[in-house]
Amino acid sequence: MKLSRTNVLNHRTKSPLNLTQLGFGGAPLGNLYRRIADETAQATLDAAWDAGIRYFDTAPQYGLGRSEMRFAEALSRFDVSALTLSTKVGRVLHDCAPEDVTPEAFVDVPQKRIVFDYTYDGVMRSYEDSVARLGTDRIDILFLHDIDAGTHGAEGSEDKLRELFNQGGYRALAELRDADQIAAIGAGVNTWQICERLLGEADFDGFLLAGRYTLLEQDPLDSFLPLCTKRDVGIILGGPYNSGILATGAVEGARYDYAPAPEDVLQRVRRLSEVCTAHETPLIAAALQFPLAHEAVKTVIPGASTPDEVRQNIEIFETPIPSALWADLKSQGLIHPEAPLPEDA
Repeated sequence: MKLSRTNVLNHRTKSPLNLTQLGFGGAPLGNLYRRIADETAQATLDAAWDAGIRYFDTAPQYGLGRSEMRFAEALSRFDVSALTLSTKVGRVLHDCAPEDVTPEAFVDVPQKRIVFDYTYDGVMRSYEDSVARLGTDRIDILFLHDIDAGTHGAEGSEDKLRELFNQGGYRALAELRDADQIAAIGAGVNTWQICERLLGEADFDGFLLAGRYTLLEQDPLDSFLPLCTKRDVGIILGGPYNSGILATGAVEGARYDYAPAPEDVLQRVRRLSEVCTAHETPLIAAALQFPLAHEAVKTVIPGASTPDEVRQNIEIFETPIPSALWADLKSQGLIHPEAPLPEDA
């Protein structure tokens, strides 16, 4: 079973972190777009554990703490020594009046507002708050969350980078790693360019990159992924479906990067779908399996909000894909000529 294979994140870690090739993304358990009953959330986490998934990711942003609190209940049942857990820093949650709750894509959330803070005190408070919500200090990886221009704008991102490096945020991460309170540090972002820049500024172990290296786009192959390979920096690949379109295909209302897909993207996805159909392979299966062919990519983490979705993810992940499909995609110029293919991994 392919799911049982693990890759290792070991750039700076004293004890290498094992990551199952299929991980679990915790955003849906924060009631992303719709409310999920607590019982369903716990059953979903149990389904992932029972299937052999041992890498779990969450964040304070996901449901303004609700995802982390739901993880806490599951962690009380799981053998935490057998899993790898990541969460994120950079968003600090503050109590607030009902009318001041931070507007997000999450529903039925605690009465909190988000304050972005990448300073020393902000990182430390964010970490300590996550420990309290998760009910465990066995957090393996801390990611700087959304420090890129997509969240803050170009000028705002520069301000946040100054907070990180001039006001002690990176120093806080390094202290936590050096003290063995966490094993690895990185950033969880939506653009590869900020990851490449961070690698030029300091010593990071890995990055959670949402989208950007998918069946639809492979720009990071030109500079960023080779740098990761050279420096033994691991990539955890979130958003393998580019926020939906590689799961649904180019249907009406298909979404790309959390917005309606533009026509050029729809056309490219149609061509990808045609090749997959010719080889009797679901587009979604090719999309989920493709990124792992690159040696820098250690795991992919699709989200799930029900046990059935967990089982569907595993079935998709283990769908056999003929070698000829990958060859056709490359010969038709639909994937980067230098992209490693799953058959070679």
